[in-house]
Amino acid sequence: MGLTLPGGLRLALLAAAAISGVLCAELSPHQRGWWLWGSWLLAAVLWRRQAWLMAAIFSLALYHALAHVPTPLVDGLARQDVTLVGSLTEIETLEQRARLRFRIDSCHSPAGLPDCDGLGHARLSWYAAPELSVGERWRLTARLLPPRGLRNPGAFDYGGWLRRQGYGATGYVRDAPAPQRLEAGAFSPLSAAHDWLTAKVTDDNTRRWLRALTLGEGEALESEQWELLRVTGTTHLAVISGLHVGMVALGTLWLCRQLSRRLWPRSWRMQWWPLPAAALAALGYAMLAGFAPPATRAAIMAVIGLWVVSGRHAPGVWQGWWLALLLVVLAMPDALFRGGFWLSFAAVAILIIAWRWRQRVAGWWAMLRTQWLLSLGVGAATLVLFAQLAPLSLLVNLLAVPWVSLLMVPSALLGWLLSPLPMLSPLPMLGTLPWWFFGVAVDMFETGLERVRQLQPDWQPAAPQLAALSAGLALLCLISLLPGLTRRFRLLGGALTCTLALGSSSSHLPAHGDVRLIVHDVGQGQLIEIRTASRRWLYDAGPRWRSGFMPLDTLWSQPQRFDEVVISHGDNDHAGGVAALMAQHRVARWWAPSADEVEGPTIVPCRQGVSQEIDGVRFSFLWPRSAMLPQSANERSCVLLIETDHQRLLITGDAGRAVERQLLDDIEGPVDLLVAGHHGSTTSSTPAFVAALRPRHVVYSAGYLNAYGHPADEVVRRFRAAGSCQWSTALDGALTIEIRAEKLGIDAIRGTSGVGCETDRVESISS
Repeated sequence: MGLTLPGGLRLALLAAAAISGVLCAELSPHQRGWWLWGSWLLAAVLWRRQAWLMAAIFSLALYHALAHVPTPLVDGLARQDVTLVGSLTEIETLEQRARLRFRIDSCHSPAGLPDCDGLGHARLSWYAAPELSVGERWRLTARLLPPRGLRNPGAFDYGGWLRRQGYGATGYVRDAPAPQRLEAGAFSPLSAAHDWLTAKVTDDNTRRWLRALTLGEGEALESEQWELLRVTGTTHLAVISGLHVGMVALGTLWLCRQLSRRLWPRSWRMQWWPLPAAALAALGYAMLAGFAPPATRAAIMAVIGLWVVSGRHAPGVWQGWWLALLLVVLAMPDALFRGGFWLSFAAVAILIIAWRWRQRVAGWWAMLRTQWLLSLGVGAATLVLFAQLAPLSLLVNLLAVPWVSLLMVPSALLGWLLSPLPMLSPLPMLGTLPWWFFGVAVDMFETGLERVRQLQPDWQPAAPQLAALSAGLALLCLISLLPGLTRRFRLLGGALTCTLALGSSSSHLPAHGDVRLIVHDVGQGQLIEIRTASRRWLYDAGPRWRSGFMPLDTLWSQPQRFDEVVISHGDNDHAGGVAALMAQHRVARWWAPSADEVEGPTIVPCRQGVSQEIDGVRFSFLWPRSAMLPQSANERSCVLLIETDHQRLLITGDAGRAVERQLLDDIEGPVDLLVAGHHGSTTSSTPAFVAALRPRHVVYSAGYLNAYGHPADEVVRRFRAAGSCQWSTALDGALTIEIRAEKLGIDAIRGTSGVGCETDRVESISS
């Protein structure tokens, strides 16, 4: 007969099947087969009567998710000119360039090179671009790269984001041959809304916030504004949320009922058309917001609520929640990998539990309690999803959420409603008054957040702390939600939870005599973080790209303190991030070959013989040997040897053959880990040097598909012959090296840790 399940649980199982189908699309084809058989088996066991429905939902989600996955550009077409024909779907105007989402209808590669079909979309930069509008069709010549980004602990996964957004390539538009506009763009409601705002609102900042809060255009806010929101933990307030959609639906319902009352004064209560009108308004507003997951979720739940109001059916509140989750996953499988999706559904779940499990309270206490619960739950989810938490975000959101929800959002939406009235009314101020009030509220909001940023301590949880802190916040939320608990028990449980969370998260530093290195993935450059029990070093600061972007900017969301920073030499790929390091972080002491190598900080010269023991770990400079520095910048590199009681690690910067010959007088092999000189170039890692040191592990700090072909085939074969286990940030992402007594462990963020030491995993990037 099968198991009869309640309606809410049946929807939950269907939603689980849809989520499983999307996750299955991320697996390899071989693994995918096991998931398919497993879904049928699970459906047959749990729900034999309708097993076909559960499996069908799984298959539909899998098919839709696979259709969203583009075919990435092959490495053989990297930096090659290809011809693209397609249309503009998104345009973001930046300084001196436009950033485009380009839907590719056809792609033509040069003769003799691989095909470029199936790219889906390309993320393109167009320098000195002409006037562009969404919907235009163009023929472009572009130079592309595969959709890949830097991978570092706790940092944004740009490559994964590109893939989930449907991008098969990134690149830029070439000036020659000249791009051709094939078709003009059709009428766009969004463009019309932009023109209306420009005509009605004179203040630029007010216009930017109106576009972000009412049109879903987060890119309208400047980078400094997003940074302010990020460091105060309020980024979720700058997007269209369920509150917006709910207000639109309720406002439309009220207006339609008022109109119905005047048209049919005797039977207006019997008129049913205001309900579908409100539902269409909610769906239309979600469409205007680009069907972002939070807005789509709110629109679906608003339609369900209106259906209940109609009296035709009364599904439970959890049925509505599970149905919205199911529909959003089926319609937008990529939403499953967006933080906003989980934050939105988690916040609604907390509200449902809060108001169903406990006796309702009224007034300001109810609002404060609700915001407290949301702050705890969303804070825990933010730590899990984004690996960051503003220290004062819990308190800030207690005030910021009501301010935005009760003042800014209603006045913004009311402005859209009333702004056409001056055309029909003798009162010219009536339409602009709500937006004037909105501008005042925005200024006060930003001023308050800036004050919070100045008062907020410079603290950010390290990666090992995240699990303990997020679990602590979730437990605090659960203790506050559970019914039947006395106030004394809640206070005792909260204090115990805080103590355990803080205690378990404080053990992330190495013990005395141990050391941790993180060779960060910064592209074609080098940046190594070194930790002992009480001190923190940096070796090099990474590159600065021609666009001005510094990978160091992406590594830490809060200001950091470093006891020692060593800049091996002044080349851009090693010292390019010094400007960001000086502006955003605090450094107690700087080391470099000479003061001429790095502009700005006061430099202590690194010289052979300078050594210090810290926390049972010895740091020694082996090069340069004297004040008479070599003329070549690479040959002046600071060479650093790190020694524990059982392990030795050597970092040589860009030191070349001549320096390596002289280093053999000061160090004997084997060494446990070597950061290969000059990113694996043939100018370093000579046969004699490799044979003498015989490193157990070799790390290449190099960029993916870099123009120099690092690491070179010759160097890779040389270390392979020496029996070294080889790692590359280009392939493995950031590498975390943990040295504990006699043990040395390496963890690669791309999941290749501990694999392939007996065989060669590191292939030449140039081949």
